[in-house]
Amino acid sequence: MTRPRRAFIGVIAAALVTTVSGCGLLSGEDSSTPAGTGVEKAKIRLGIIPIVDVAPVHIAIQKGYFRDEGVEVELKAIQGGAAGIPGLVNGELDVTFGNWVSFLAAQAKGATDLKLVADGYRGKPEMFLVMAMPGSPIKTAQDLVGKKVAVNTRGNVAELAVRAAVKAKGVDANTVQFTEMAFPDMQPALQRNDIDAALLVEPFITRAQQQINAFTVVDTMTGDASELPIGGYATSAKFAAGNPKTIDAFRRALVKAQRDAGERREVESVVTGYAKVDAAAASMLHLGSYPSSIDVGRLKGVVSLMKANGMLTGDVDPATMLLAP
Repeated sequence: MTRPRRAFIGVIAAALVTTVSGCGLLSGEDSSTPAGTGVEKAKIRLGIIPIVDVAPVHIAIQKGYFRDEGVEVELKAIQGGAAGIPGLVNGELDVTFGNWVSFLAAQAKGATDLKLVADGYRGKPEMFLVMAMPGSPIKTAQDLVGKKVAVNTRGNVAELAVRAAVKAKGVDANTVQFTEMAFPDMQPALQRNDIDAALLVEPFITRAQQQINAFTVVDTMTGDASELPIGGYATSAKFAAGNPKTIDAFRRALVKAQRDAGERREVESVVTGYAKVDAAAASMLHLGSYPSSIDVGRLKGVVSLMKANGMLTGDVDPATMLLAP
């Protein structure tokens, strides 16, 4: 085993260590607030991306879970997790889906005071892929040196995944030219040769495989990284303080849907709508897992991984960001 590979596994192993003391169970089920009563705000503006990570939100809407809790969710499109944070700060959003890396980095910088509401998605193999066009000279991680690789936003979990994965192959991640691009724009950009490769997630992976025969250069969620925390839901400390019953209602409904999403058919039933995936493609999607609680130990591991890959210079304790029921 090479030294870079050993180093990578060591960091990931630390990232995935779960201890009893480091596990925050934020299902919201223990809240004393009666379901559907007394919410401070009846409509929640939620930042969201058209990817499989957020399928539970659409399940909860479809099944009336939010309505049963006395809240309506208004969906607001964002490009990535980092893009949702300014919306929380300026009051355009009440809650946003985003990746943990962006949330933790923003908190460490003191840019805002975020509170973590619920977990959303964890990684599995084949659902976080660096892909290229057929015929491309890029075949391995080593071939990414000096090449332009698209991620949906800079400084997020997509960039971290690429950096950690190429580092494991002995490649200096600083030699990769990262460029920011929305997920829907990546496939056309590959076809125009505007970029050399892209970090794709579902449903864009399956679409690129079917429509342009894109192939995998690097699977960033394999081995010890297969359960890496990807993203979840956050709000501002200000909104949380002023609307505790509203947040509890939102969380209770979402957690029900997160559990439903453990059944693949539930995810397939909604992605055909919001993600515009046909039924045949939906059956082929590579899915991660949908946790019903936030695991503080894993998030502390993400902090360690960010530091190991030069994406965090300060410090942040995820435990202080948890929004308890």
